Amino acid sequence: MKNMTFRKSLTAAAVAASLGFPALAIAQDAQTDVNAEEEVERIQVTGSRLNRTDMEGALPVTVIDRVELEASGDISVADYMRDTNFNSFGSYQSTSGSSGGGAAQVSLRGLGAGRTLILIDGRRAPTSPILGSGQDLNSIPMAAVERIEVLSDGASAVYGSDAIGGVVNVITRKDFEGVSVTYGVGRPTNDGGDTEEMSIVIGSSNAKSRVLLGASMNKRDVIFTRDRDYWYDPENPPGSNYSNNFGIKDPVTGHAPSVGANNRLEHPEFGTAVPGLCTNGDDSDLFFMKPNDNCGFNHAASSANLTSVKNTSLFGRGDYQINNDWNVYFSGSLNKVESFGRFAPLPSSPWPGGAIEITPDSPNHPGNLDGYNSNAADPYYQSIADETLSLYHRFAALGPRDNNVENTTTSFDGGFKGMIGNVGLDFGARYVTSRAINLGNNYVVAGLAQPLIADGTYNIYDPFTVYDPDTGNAVEGDPSALGMTTTTSRDMFSTVKELYANTNFDMFEMAAGVSSAAFGIEYREEKYQDKYDLLSAAGQVSGSSGASAGGERDVTALYGEMLFPVLDSVDIEVAGRYDDYSDYGSDFSPKVAVRWRPTDSVLVRGSWGEGFRAPTLSDLTSEPAFSAAYTNDEATCIAQNGAPCTGDSSVQVNTYSLGNVNLESENSEQLGLGIVWEANDWLNMSVDYYDIEITNSISSIGLQQAANCLRGEGTLCPSGISQFQQGTTIPDPSLGVGVAFAGNDVDNAIVGAQLGMVNIGSVETDGFDFTTRTNFDLGFGTLTNNFQASYVNNYSANGGENDAGKYGAPELRASLNNALAVGDFSVNWNIQYTDGTTYIDTYNIPSWTVHNVQVNYATPWDATVSFGVNNLTDRAPADASLFGTSYDSEIYNPWGRVPYLRYTQNF
Repeated sequence: MKNMTFRKSLTAAAVAASLGFPALAIAQDAQTDVNAEEEVERIQVTGSRLNRTDMEGALPVTVIDRVELEASGDISVADYMRDTNFNSFGSYQSTSGSSGGGAAQVSLRGLGAGRTLILIDGRRAPTSPILGSGQDLNSIPMAAVERIEVLSDGASAVYGSDAIGGVVNVITRKDFEGVSVTYGVGRPTNDGGDTEEMSIVIGSSNAKSRVLLGASMNKRDVIFTRDRDYWYDPENPPGSNYSNNFGIKDPVTGHAPSVGANNRLEHPEFGTAVPGLCTNGDDSDLFFMKPNDNCGFNHAASSANLTSVKNTSLFGRGDYQINNDWNVYFSGSLNKVESFGRFAPLPSSPWPGGAIEITPDSPNHPGNLDGYNSNAADPYYQSIADETLSLYHRFAALGPRDNNVENTTTSFDGGFKGMIGNVGLDFGARYVTSRAINLGNNYVVAGLAQPLIADGTYNIYDPFTVYDPDTGNAVEGDPSALGMTTTTSRDMFSTVKELYANTNFDMFEMAAGVSSAAFGIEYREEKYQDKYDLLSAAGQVSGSSGASAGGERDVTALYGEMLFPVLDSVDIEVAGRYDDYSDYGSDFSPKVAVRWRPTDSVLVRGSWGEGFRAPTLSDLTSEPAFSAAYTNDEATCIAQNGAPCTGDSSVQVNTYSLGNVNLESENSEQLGLGIVWEANDWLNMSVDYYDIEITNSISSIGLQQAANCLRGEGTLCPSGISQFQQGTTIPDPSLGVGVAFAGNDVDNAIVGAQLGMVNIGSVETDGFDFTTRTNFDLGFGTLTNNFQASYVNNYSANGGENDAGKYGAPELRASLNNALAVGDFSVNWNIQYTDGTTYIDTYNIPSWTVHNVQVNYATPWDATVSFGVNNLTDRAPADASLFGTSYDSEIYNPWGRVPYLRYTQNF
């Protein structure tokens, strides 16, 4: 009977998905109450832990079934979710050159991945160890997914932290009979980004048990910047001043951070360029003279834009019916994500002190050029022979920096589900750990490189050779053999151990039906680590830095929900959850939702609730990292220079960035209103309004802002910031964020500070979601259409102006999915639209429309052959022409036109 009930729930779910009611959520599991008179099927929907007989809820839930996933042509959950209209302002994908390489996230309502909760079968996925907040979609294999349910409403009252923007619940496959094997390839018409996928799923079931096992692999190759002509023009390459340029040392602040107007070397012929690579007409395609007489480095010729990503996975699950009332269930998975990113060769930034120092006694000083070229008598160089110079250099001779990331996620979950009388129980345990290693090659240890440059062993005029101090000659050699390079490393993990139990039962009979309730308890232990190698953590590795972090905490939660059918057409749901965190404190999240059906075809729904986001372990525990922050604070400038700073001048103050032990949680208040119109068998429509306000927002604070707040001059000031007594030993993580002033007087000069994340300010957003689904019987076949759109009416921070419509924040995202089925053939045409934006009120970024088409053939031998083309018109990122190689990777993708072929054989 259990197996039959489960199949009934899947049948109902498939009907709901095909009709597309946005208010409908598919059953995560089915549970049967048996009495002497009747059998009533109970289901549980995303956003609630109540078991109910009606799949129509008071909250907006969009269901994406496996048919829609396959029709997209995407090979990963991350790729699919990035293109949904709920991912309003885009989200992070695995980008080369970023410390988050290998990870991908989703950001509902544009509120950030940390405010979007990812669930797997109703349980929260582990925090991404690579990014330190949010969850990593790359660790979820597409082959294991049955459907995805998107709750576009806050749900902290049910699930706890992070569910401010909404919830994405990934439901894995459970009920499958037979064997299914899939293989597919995709070949973009531009170089790079080739895709491959393969999977096998085996399932078996009988009257008492179900077992499913699967294995899968999907990958996308790296995309190099040079392989996209809208980024890279070899006749006009992008150039970086961190190539081979001299600057003049600032007598007050030391080295300037880059070659700028105030610290240029003004050679009448070469400008700032170091004679050699650029000035002597070197035939390398990496170095060139820029129009402003700087030596430029063509970083796009060697760097990658998006990393490669390969996901290999094993997964399995099953359940066994012990008796008529009890089941035991279990699941496990092992996912390994491998990523490769290539950065341009190392720039001398960050560099201790700001830039490489070339002193007058160095053979590399242009006043001492005899050993290198014929410019030794150059009068300009002789005029600066006694000056210490800055060098902004690219270590091109070492080759590009290659970073390899391997992230392995292991998950186990098991428990019991059943009935005691009329009370349903579900209890179990879960263990999830995600371990990532990042190794980087061809990085330079600044403290080792500086003396080699100073004594001339490393030849800045021709870094592809080395200098022999004994003979005074440049000789062939490999600069990496000089002992100044290192392999960087990050060791990261995130672990969750969880015990959970919940109960469902009917409370009492009301005039319009039975009132029901759900109560539960959860206990979990969280651990996190992000450990950088010691040299990087100390700021000694050029091109690599980062503060290690690590900590652990436990969370205890109690929650409850109650459903009251007050009238035949009106239901009221009340929910509340209490979360107690061992490190920062506790939160209570209430919620009220109302469902009113004035007619059989119209559903009106509304909800109000409060939510929270706990500070991450990374925010709380980041180890101190030194930085000399710049400020033009008047009292500090007078103390250091004897006069106020003028123009762009500034002074530096010894500061540290670190975790803030005084952080509190973010808080939110959400309001939702919606109408669903089930017009007839072929037309269904809905519109939903949302309004979200976040207070106590967690963000970083700068030195001047912190000082002004302590002086009473700040207009936006956080709680938990301290004034340190002069002489306080910093860094001291136990003190949190604070500033020290001379003489312990806030009006005096700033003498030191430690900064980090603080609770400051607010975020407000509101908008609309619109959905229309149609289903036509054409006689010769069927045609279904699904139109979804999300419009952001307002997105503002701290009471400021509306950012919706500005660059990076499109007002409207929409999709239209069309499916025509005729006999053994089907055709899918999916259109994705992203609204245009405005950049600094000057440039209009055009809208971006992508067409994806797919043709499927169901063969007589129980196989399906699919051929498709994603981005049929080969649309480039909408902002590519404006920013060159720097496009908005969170909204657009660079894959271009991608033809693909997929074959699935069922046995």
